Amino acid sequence: MKPYNDNLEYLLDELSRIDMLVRNYVESSREEFSEPVDEFRGLYVSEAEIEQIQRNPVFGSRQELLEDIRIEGLKVIGAVREEIDAKKEGSLKKGTELRLHTLSELFSLDPFEIDILLIGLAPELDLKYEKLYSYLQNDVTKRRPTVDLALTLLFPTIEEKIKARAYFSPFAPLLKNHLIHLVEREANASLSLISSFIKIDARIINFLLGFDEPDVTIRDFSYVLKPERSFKNLILPPDFKSKLVNLANLYRRNKLPLKLLFLGPPGSGKKSTAEAICREAGVNLLVVDSRSLLEGRSLETANLIVREARLQNSSLYLQAFDVFLEDKDLRNLHEILVQAFKTFPGLIFLAGKEFMELDRDLINNDFVPCFFPLPSYSVRKQLWESCLKDYELAEGIELNALASKFKFSGGQIRNAVHTACSFSGEINPDPVLSMEDLYKGCKVQSNQKLSSLAQKTSPHYTWEDIVLPKDTLEHLKEVSGFIKYKGKVHFDWGFEKKLSLGKGLNVLFSGAPGTGKTMAAEVLANEVKLDLYKIDLSSLVSKYIGETEKNLKKIFDEAETSNSILFFDEADALFGKRSEVKDAHDRYANIETAYLLQKMEEYEGVVILASNFRKNMDDAFLRRLHFTIEFPLPDDNARKDIWRKMFPKETPISDDVDFAFLSRFKFAGGNIKNIVLAASFLAAEDSESVAMEHIVKATKREYQKIGKLFTEADFGQYYKFCK
Repeated sequence: MKPYNDNLEYLLDELSRIDMLVRNYVESSREEFSEPVDEFRGLYVSEAEIEQIQRNPVFGSRQELLEDIRIEGLKVIGAVREEIDAKKEGSLKKGTELRLHTLSELFSLDPFEIDILLIGLAPELDLKYEKLYSYLQNDVTKRRPTVDLALTLLFPTIEEKIKARAYFSPFAPLLKNHLIHLVEREANASLSLISSFIKIDARIINFLLGFDEPDVTIRDFSYVLKPERSFKNLILPPDFKSKLVNLANLYRRNKLPLKLLFLGPPGSGKKSTAEAICREAGVNLLVVDSRSLLEGRSLETANLIVREARLQNSSLYLQAFDVFLEDKDLRNLHEILVQAFKTFPGLIFLAGKEFMELDRDLINNDFVPCFFPLPSYSVRKQLWESCLKDYELAEGIELNALASKFKFSGGQIRNAVHTACSFSGEINPDPVLSMEDLYKGCKVQSNQKLSSLAQKTSPHYTWEDIVLPKDTLEHLKEVSGFIKYKGKVHFDWGFEKKLSLGKGLNVLFSGAPGTGKTMAAEVLANEVKLDLYKIDLSSLVSKYIGETEKNLKKIFDEAETSNSILFFDEADALFGKRSEVKDAHDRYANIETAYLLQKMEEYEGVVILASNFRKNMDDAFLRRLHFTIEFPLPDDNARKDIWRKMFPKETPISDDVDFAFLSRFKFAGGNIKNIVLAASFLAAEDSESVAMEHIVKATKREYQKIGKLFTEADFGQYYKFCK
C-alpha cells in the first residue's frame, strides 16, 4: 500500500471509514423500521414507533435484528480498516507524523476509543453529520452523537454495549485526559449516561488537524519554548554543572520520568538550565506561571497543563512555584498538583527562589532538589565577559569592579547590559558602551525597595569638594580601594575561603556634628559608583520589645540585593556601650545591640556608621570594624579652604569678601555651609553679588541659631554689618 503523504490525508481516510459505518447503520435502520418515513419524524412519538419498540426483545441481542445489508457492510468496513492500518504503518516507518496515531500513543487509546473520537469529530468538520445523527437518534434536536449512538455504531450486541460503558468512566483515558466531554442537553438535567452528548475538546480537534496553539484555557499564562541553549552556553559552578549534565544524560539514556526542583534567586539560570536539559533530551519546554494556578485551584487546570505538555512533546516548567508559601491554605492545591504530576511521563521542573516548606513533600515524591546559588565573583566575571563579548566597549571598562560591586545573577547581568545600551544614546545596532552606561544599567537592576525604608541620596560630591586633614583623606581613599578591589583580594587571592563572616566592609565615621561625615559618605559612593541609603538609627529604635530587630531585619534583607552603601546616621542611638542588666528593658536593649552586630557581620556589602562620640562605642563593635576614621574640627587653613569651596563656581562673589578673616570663626563645615547659603539668599534679594556684608549678617544668624553670644570683638571691623 502507498503510505500517506501527510497527517490530513490519513485523518480523512479514517473519517471516511466512520462515514461508511454511519451510512451502513442508516440503511439497516431503514430496513429495521418498517413505517414509511414521516416528515415529522423526531418531533413526536407515533403509535407505530411504540409498536415497533414493543416488538424488539427486552435487552436481547441486536444481532438478531441486523439485516444482511448491515452485516455485509461491517465486513467491508473491516477490510477498509485493514487497508488504512497497512498504509499507516508504511507512513510511520517513513517518519510521517500522524496525529491520530500520536494521540493514541500519548494516552494509550485502543481502536474503539479512537472510533469514539472520530464519531464526535465528524460533525465538527462537516455539518451533514448533524442531520444524520438527528435522524439516527430520532430527534432533530440531537445534532451531536450521544453515548448511546456511539455504542450502537461500534458494538452490535447489548452485552458489548454494557461492557463498553467503561470507556466513558471519569477515570478512563477519554474523560480523564479531557479528550472528550459529556454534555447534557439541559443544565443539571441528571440524565442517564447514554443520553449524554459526546463533545470533542477544542484543543484535541486542533491537535488532530495539525494546529499547535496551546489550549485557550492556559494560553494566557503559558508558552512553548523551543530549546536553543546548551550546556556549553551555561556559566555555572563546575561541580553543580557536572551534576546537571549527569541528570540530563541519565534521562536521555533511560527515558524514565525525571522530576527536578530548581531553587535559586531570579536570574540564577534555572530556566536556561532546563532549556539545556531539554535540548539534550530533544523535547520542547512548556513554561507555566504557577501564580495562575491560584485562580482555579482545581485538578482540572493542572490536568490541562499536563495534557498540553504531552501534546506539545514538551517537558513541563512551572516557574514561581514558591507562590504556595504565601498562603498556608494552599497545601491542598499543592497536593493536587503533586498528584497530577505523578503520572507525567517526561521531565518536570518546579522552580522557586527559595527553599519551600513544601519541599519535603516534593522530595518524598521523587523530586530531585537542585540549588542555584548567586554566582561567585569569579563566575560573575565570566558572565560579564560573556554578555559583553558582542558589544563594542569604550576604554576604561573594569569588569573586575562590576563583578565585585554588584552581586548579580546571570539574568541581572544580561539585563544590566541591555539597559546600558539604552543609556548609551546610540540608535545603531552596535552601541559603544562606557563604564558610566554600565553603572547606570546596574543600578536599574538593583533592588529599589530600600527606598521605602531609608532615604536614597544621589551623591554629587567628589574628592575636590571635601576638605580634611591629609591623614584622614588618605584613610578615606583606603576605604574606597577596599570597595574597588574586594573581589580581587577575597576571591582571586583566596581570602574568601578563610572568612566565614565579616566579608563585607564596616566603617565608623566619628566626629562632632558638621565635620563632614555625611559628605565623606557621599564622596565614597560617588567614587565607587554605588547608591547611598541614609538610615536614621534613632528612628528604627522602638520602645516595644522586638520591634527594633524587625526594623533592622527589613533593612538588611532589602540591602542584600540593593548593591548599595548603607549609611547609619545617629549611631549613638543604638551603638552606645551596653548597659549593666538591671531590668528587662536593659536586657532587651543589649539584645538589640547584639542583633545589629550580628547582621553587620553577616552582611557582605558596605556599612558606614556615623557617631558624634566615638568614646561611647562598645569595644565589641570597635573590634569588628574594618576602619574607624576620626573627623576633627577644621583648623584655620582648613576653614579657609572650606569657605572658598563652599561657593559654587557660578556664584558671583564680591572682591571685599575676606576669607582669611572668616577662617577665624571656629565653625565646622556644616555651619559654614549654612552661612554661605543664607548669605547667597541675602545677596539674591539685593540683586547683587555675595559681599562681606551678606556673609557677616548670615554669620550673626548662625551664632543666634546655635545659642552662642557674639561680640564686637568677634567681628572687628565688620561689626558694622551686624547692626
